[in-house]
Amino acid sequence: MGFAEALGVGRGVTSVVGSGGKTSLLAALARELPGTVVLATTTHILPFADVPLVTSGDAADVRAALAASRVVCVGSRGEKDGKLVAPSLGMEALAALADYVLVEADGARRLPLKAHAAWEPVIPACSGRTVLVLGASGLDRPVREAVHRPELFCELAGCAPEDLATPALVARAANAEALADVALVNQAETAPGRARELAVLLAIPAFVGSLRTGTIGTP
Repeated sequence: MGFAEALGVGRGVTSVVGSGGKTSLLAALARELPGTVVLATTTHILPFADVPLVTSGDAADVRAALAASRVVCVGSRGEKDGKLVAPSLGMEALAALADYVLVEADGARRLPLKAHAAWEPVIPACSGRTVLVLGASGLDRPVREAVHRPELFCELAGCAPEDLATPALVARAANAEALADVALVNQAETAPGRARELAVLLAIPAFVGSLRTGTIGTP
């Protein structure tokens, strides 16, 4: 079973939110899916290595790129750090050009866990599936070290920044946010038992896996 099958990624727009492997998941899904794929963001993302990039905002350019390469990245040039921002073409327009549109819909400052501010994630209205990624490498570390927006996490989970981010606290915060249809507890190789414990506590269907090793399964 691959990531796309397990997570129920179908044609159209799929959004990926959370922390601890969103970009890696997008890349893995693009490799697995059988048709044409557009990789995009509604926030910020670095261009994907070895994936053609379209920044023009012209549908004809996207169509031509997909004719030459099954997977392309579409976005607008950001103002700093070489990152891309949301493409000028809307996600519905991209979905009319490709079989699959995979969207990274928030950021986590490279931390394995996060809580979401009121303005995030930025999930397109046409998104048919939203996948929550949680990084098991953050489990049992102090919230203030492992979590992006620790103050919001503490409000959701009822804890202090110095407390450890246990599976119970992470699940409590994720369940309170209720942002996604399905979850992937990634980085399971770092703490297999705790990763499975977190997956079981989530209120949505959840899988345990490792994008680094290419494995996914039920808890």
